[in-house]
Amino acid sequence: MNPLLQDFTTAPFSKISNSHFQPAIKKAIEIAKAEIDEIINNSEKPSFENTTVTLDFTGEKLNRITSIFFNLNSAETNDEIQKIAQEVSPRLTAFGNDITLNEDLFKRVKAVFDQKETLGLTAEQAMLLDKQYKSFARNGANLNEFDKNKLRKIDAQLSTFSLKFGENVLAETNTFEMHLTNEKDLSGLPESAKEAAKEMAKSKEKEGWIFTLDYPSYIPFLTYADNRELRKKMAIAAGKKAFQKNEFNNEAIVLEIVNLRYQRANLLGYKTHAHFVLEERMAETPEKVIEFSNNLLEKAKPAALKEFKNLENYAKKLDGIDQLQKWDGAYYSEKLKKELFDLDQELLKPYFELENVIGGVFTIASKLYDLKFEEVFNIDTYHKDVKTYNVTDTNGNFVAVFYADFHPRKGKRNGAWMTSYKSQQIKNGINERPQISIVCNFTKPTETKPSLLTFNEVTTLFHEFGHALHGMLANTTYNSLSGTSVSWDFVELPSQILENWCFEKEALALFAKHFETGEVIPMKYVAKIKESASFHEGMQTLRQLSFGLLDMQWHGQNPSEITSVKEFENEAFTDTKLYPDVIENCMSTAFSHIFQGGYSAGYYSYKWAEVLDADAFEYFLEKGIFHKEVATKFKDNVLSKGGTEKPMELYKRFRGKEPKPNALLKRAGLL
Repeated sequence: MNPLLQDFTTAPFSKISNSHFQPAIKKAIEIAKAEIDEIINNSEKPSFENTTVTLDFTGEKLNRITSIFFNLNSAETNDEIQKIAQEVSPRLTAFGNDITLNEDLFKRVKAVFDQKETLGLTAEQAMLLDKQYKSFARNGANLNEFDKNKLRKIDAQLSTFSLKFGENVLAETNTFEMHLTNEKDLSGLPESAKEAAKEMAKSKEKEGWIFTLDYPSYIPFLTYADNRELRKKMAIAAGKKAFQKNEFNNEAIVLEIVNLRYQRANLLGYKTHAHFVLEERMAETPEKVIEFSNNLLEKAKPAALKEFKNLENYAKKLDGIDQLQKWDGAYYSEKLKKELFDLDQELLKPYFELENVIGGVFTIASKLYDLKFEEVFNIDTYHKDVKTYNVTDTNGNFVAVFYADFHPRKGKRNGAWMTSYKSQQIKNGINERPQISIVCNFTKPTETKPSLLTFNEVTTLFHEFGHALHGMLANTTYNSLSGTSVSWDFVELPSQILENWCFEKEALALFAKHFETGEVIPMKYVAKIKESASFHEGMQTLRQLSFGLLDMQWHGQNPSEITSVKEFENEAFTDTKLYPDVIENCMSTAFSHIFQGGYSAGYYSYKWAEVLDADAFEYFLEKGIFHKEVATKFKDNVLSKGGTEKPMELYKRFRGKEPKPNALLKRAGLL
């Protein structure tokens, strides 16, 4: 019996073996195809109910199986799972194309769409119909047969290339390790980083210390290690991921991906991939994105150049460094920050024990949105590190299942993300509640210390939990409009706004307590955290804008003439460059956000969402950070509404007006 094909409430991880995935996906595709056939063969005239709604509810089994599979491929993968992913991804892409290129189905969808104005639909129903029609049109439903086949081929290739891109980056991350045996080489590193490196060496049955390119190992090394040569070694290793002359090189793959995306956009009648993508975003056009980015660049660049000059002078004064390099940035920034604000990240860590921070984010969610989190041990998980919770409201109504997976391991990709095992929807009058998960890479507890977070990791946890709230509080009829199914440049608002609570005294007092003494974080530290939040904000803004503009360069023009990934990238960085170029490094070959994740022509959305979140949080600051009325407005108009209406309309309903960048510029100290 294949557990994936049985009915299950939560994912039956312990019963699943890798051999179950291929047959289950194959069968689920057959089931979904039969559901589609039923719609096509319906002898009744196409209506909103028998076509639009029925289509939205198809493929449920397939969605649940693939969400389990692809989450495992990100959080607990191995060679076998990666091989299965390579095989099933093109099959799933082909199935997606079979639906969107199915003429008979599109005829029915179009028939309903053409009478949209006469159907008396609610805003949510109209949005569903609109999105559904566009999902066909934007995927080639209006093309002739020859072009449809061309599109199918492009999509299958893109699916394979983007998987391969990610596998190469992961392989390069896992391959590198720096094994040190001389304790002098550890000078400057905090105890926690040394202890983690020692445990890593022990796990590999080696003496000494091992540092890797995983963030909890890499970031402290670049930030604190006094040995400049070793920092250089680590930085260059990280910067040349998938840019080496070996089997994991991504240069050709990058060029394949951008050219295929461009051809696909042209085929569908769009000027470039960016024009295609942005049609469905809050920003609407590449021109708007570039104008938005350049406006911020204009404000940030003078500040960034000034900050960089100060940092150069500081490094020269301190250590006689004549030319600041990329591997010096974090190190001297941290030293300067410590000097200016007397703020040592290591001093803060004891106040941010992981368990306390989790408790804190739960308490804040409870105060704002009336939620209660209870850890439970009867929900199946894929790894012993994963925690599970039942989420209810204050009246005891079930809201969601919540999974949290916090620590790095070999089969897990870097970074942090939120994902879903089941979306919320209302079906047959029953409000089916969601199953949401967050995955992070925080330092593991050791024999002597619990997991203590850096302040950056605290904001990361709040960020992902903000996404999780968007998923958990979803309350829409149709699953395709539920939770985080919103336009890409709106999806970061719930995550980024929640980070603001990490800087507020009233919120920190709830959870920032010393793991040994229980003392609440001293308010002088809180003042310094706030002061230092805008430290080097010019340089940080420039960095984010540079990634966004690189993304727009790759996707906002005809890429067919590009022959060198490295040269093209250097040119794109001309206006935003601070450090000298490192010849053996290249960012694009490991820019997973845009070549493996969903951020192509969308990286600008981080900054876009910062404008939204600063503007939205200003409303909370005016009224009080736990102000019930403001929180309820945010929950009712943003968190629970998903993609049921245009994001700007939802935002204006919450805020009473359109967002302005002033709150962000003020917060960043750039005004």
